[in-house]
This record gives sequence, structure tokens and C-alpha cells, in this order.
Amino acid sequence: MRVLVVEDDDDLRFGVASALRGAGLAVDEAPDLPQADESLFVNDYACVVFDRLLPSGDAARYVEGMRRAGDAVPVLFLTARDTVADRVEGFATGGDDYLVKPFAVPELVARVRSLCRRAGVVRPPVRRVADVEIDTARREVRRDGVLLMLTAKEFAVLELLAGREGQAVPRNELIEGCWDEMADPRSNVLEVLVSQLRRKLGDPPLIHTVRGVGYRLGP
Repeated sequence: MRVLVVEDDDDLRFGVASALRGAGLAVDEAPDLPQADESLFVNDYACVVFDRLLPSGDAARYVEGMRRAGDAVPVLFLTARDTVADRVEGFATGGDDYLVKPFAVPELVARVRSLCRRAGVVRPPVRRVADVEIDTARREVRRDGVLLMLTAKEFAVLELLAGREGQAVPRNELIEGCWDEMADPRSNVLEVLVSQLRRKLGDPPLIHTVRGVGYRLGP
């Protein structure tokens, strides 16, 4: 799942983006509304995190315009404005969640993941493919009952493949869904990760290469 973080404070933006990447999300960053607008035009996101007040304008007004244009991407506002009136205004202009600064990073991550799930197809919290059990709530994977130690990025790729079980998922779709815009689609980063994931999953193999397309998960 891919997230956009719009925040003009470099340190805070870096901290939020790092926390979300650590949770297995692909994260793009924008310091202002013009760059956010460009990213939203080019990419599809499961969630957008907006600092409410940016030097380039009030993000609430921007989101209000997004909603009028039919863009339903879930939005979380970060803000130092903590009155009831401010929160009501944030929701009224199209925000889906509202978190007041300073905030606890684990809570931010949990709220963003919740909004990301809302953006997509509702999936069961535990998905099973053959003898592999993928617990999306606990971020745990077991094969034949044995817990596997996967990295956040490995889990993200496996989760995306599991959501399309039996189907060939294009390579570019995996790159766009699990890496941020800094990833070079021409690199072999996906191939290296899939190789590591196959090794951890063991035999019989469940991740299959579909030549000229990408990868498929299934027996």
C-alpha cells in the first residue's frame, strides 16, 4: 500500500515517513500543496497524510476541492489546532481522521493502516494460501504452523500477492504498491526480494514467475 505524506517541516515529515515505511508501507513525500497535487495526479494512493496548515495554504481547503472533484482517497489531517471547531471543520471539508500534534507514532501508524484498509477491498484479517497463514493484523506469517521472520517489505509484497491469489500480478504494480517514487523500476530490487521471500517460504514453492508479466502466488 502506498501513502503520501504532505508536511512542510522536514524533520517531522522524515520521521512520519520513516515510521510508515517501517510498518511496511510505501511512502512518497511532499513539502507543500503544489508538489502534493503533482504526486496525486501521477500516482494512486491508499491514504494521504496532510499537515493541516502549510505555507502554501490550508490543506482542508485543498481536500475540499479534491472531494468536489470526486477524489475519495482517505485523508488524515495532522495539526496543532485542537479545538472541537477545528476538528469538526476538518471532517466537514472531507477529512477521514484527525490527529493532534504532538502525537504518538504507533497511533499514527495504526490510524494510517486503518485508512489504507478502508481504501481497498475489505479482506479477512487472516488469509490462507495452501499451508501459509498471513495474519494482516499482527503482521505475521506462518507456514505449516511455523512463524517466518519476514521484513516489512517482504510482508508487503506477500500481502499484495495474497490479495490477488492465483492471478498474475504485474511487476510494475508490485513496485508501485510496495516501494515509493524513489524506486527505479528498471532495477532488480523486486527480483532480489522475491528470491529472499521464496527462500524463507521454503518448499513446495508458492511464488511463481509469470514471464513477461510478474508473479503469481498459489500452489
